Amino acid sequence: MKPFSYLRARSVEEAVRESAARPDAAFLGGGTQLVDLMKLGAAAPGLLIDITRLPLDHVADTPDGGLRIGATVRNSDLAAHPAVRTRYPALSRALLSGASGQLRNAATTGGNLLQRTRCPYFQDTSKPCNKREPGTGCPARDSRLRDLAVLGHSAQCVATHPSDLAVALCALDATVHLTGPDGARTVPVTGFHRLPGDTPDRDTGIRPGELITEVVLAPPPDGSASLYRKARDRASFAFALASVAAVLTVRDGRITYAALAFGGLAHRPWRARTAEELLHGAPATDEAFERAVDAELAAARPLRDNAFKVPLARNLAVGALAELAAAR
Repeated sequence: MKPFSYLRARSVEEAVRESAARPDAAFLGGGTQLVDLMKLGAAAPGLLIDITRLPLDHVADTPDGGLRIGATVRNSDLAAHPAVRTRYPALSRALLSGASGQLRNAATTGGNLLQRTRCPYFQDTSKPCNKREPGTGCPARDSRLRDLAVLGHSAQCVATHPSDLAVALCALDATVHLTGPDGARTVPVTGFHRLPGDTPDRDTGIRPGELITEVVLAPPPDGSASLYRKARDRASFAFALASVAAVLTVRDGRITYAALAFGGLAHRPWRARTAEELLHGAPATDEAFERAVDAELAAARPLRDNAFKVPLARNLAVGALAELAAAR
């Protein structure tokens, strides 16, 4: 591990100021991934800015019936919060399906959104990786890895985003609130993460020096229900081969609102806009669900050893939508 400096920030303003002054700075929340990457040599910040003492650990209602979630709220606390369990069950289930109990007790909301890929080529500094060192290549494309992307990948990168939380937040139309050297701004979660394109080293649209301060959930649509499903190689402490977050409203047998997001399939959580358009106004039947999901996954470009992800994701999504429809 390379030497680094440490600063315990006393305010958001100090954290942002110090980060903007040091391009090699990194914010430290739970540290559940950052510290591992530092040990592996895949990350080498020169300054760690500890934000755990900042007043960013709140969960509070918004005036319109939504929810504000501070960036340092622990995953386990958020999953167990009564407002999350009753109004946003997909979010609670997504959080509880991630990592292990010990890690959820340490991991934070902001850190979860900023997770880097678990692709072994990214984590192994003896191997080339365009995400870690742009221009060195992507050996994962020719590997036998099963957990690579089938949607939105490029010649430069085929890694997937590991977060369960981010998938649920995409389906729930959350917004990310940031504070940086130029002030505060908000970004929809659906636009926060990037596809790899020619710059796979950039995971998000976050600007230099910016700090995530909170995530805000929109009020649940009237009469809606939501859930999260995840397929993985073992029952716990495993990343998604495919996952889905779904929100559905059905009235008089027809769908009046649908939101669908996939995890484990792309470099970012994948909001299924094509499927949603086909679902709106359609009958709440298995045939309609299948037609919509098939249209979304028609864009998939599987690699050598991960074509199974397409039917896996299809079955997860159709099953989730059918379960929600049956519950209304």
